[in-house]
Amino acid sequence: MVLLGALHFPESPENSSLVEDSLLQQVAEGNQEAFQQLYQHTDRAVYGFILSVVKNPQDAEEIMQETYMKVWTSAPSYQAQGKPLAWIFTIARNLCYMKFREQKHQADIGFDDLEGTEQGEICPQIEQAADKLVLKAALEQLKEEERQIVLLKNSSGLKHREIAQVMKMPLATVLSKYNRAMKKLEQYLREE
Repeated sequence: MVLLGALHFPESPENSSLVEDSLLQQVAEGNQEAFQQLYQHTDRAVYGFILSVVKNPQDAEEIMQETYMKVWTSAPSYQAQGKPLAWIFTIARNLCYMKFREQKHQADIGFDDLEGTEQGEICPQIEQAADKLVLKAALEQLKEEERQIVLLKNSSGLKHREIAQVMKMPLATVLSKYNRAMKKLEQYLREE
């Protein structure tokens, strides 16, 4: 068990939803340290999810800030069900769609929008790829849902069942789409 000030939570990954439930309860009571811990525990997954939807790092950062502001203000209404990350993703998804409506974007924005004009504005996962142009082209071969699933799995580290909850799909569908997408990527990369 990790002790951080007044915060107590178990370390094991199986208990991560309990950790987040506990932290959300403390956030609901106005505990800023708990909010910081919740952010540190979930920020990577939330950012990866938002980026997979909006495909623009600047918009993703803005929506991420709005998401956590909404988490702070809405925490008292959260009902502990062992699915706090899904609750946070629901907030993020709603804010993404609001952003689309505001900017009159379509959900199938080109993957080119992911890349900025200045050095360092590229998604860190792509920036680290040995050949980002090949990776970009490979990801363009995927359907929108497949691309979201692959990015959530590989850049955010979510489990298939968590992705199924976030995308409101049956687990079998997520597994099937993920496997199909990975085969497409493998075949494209082999041909290149």
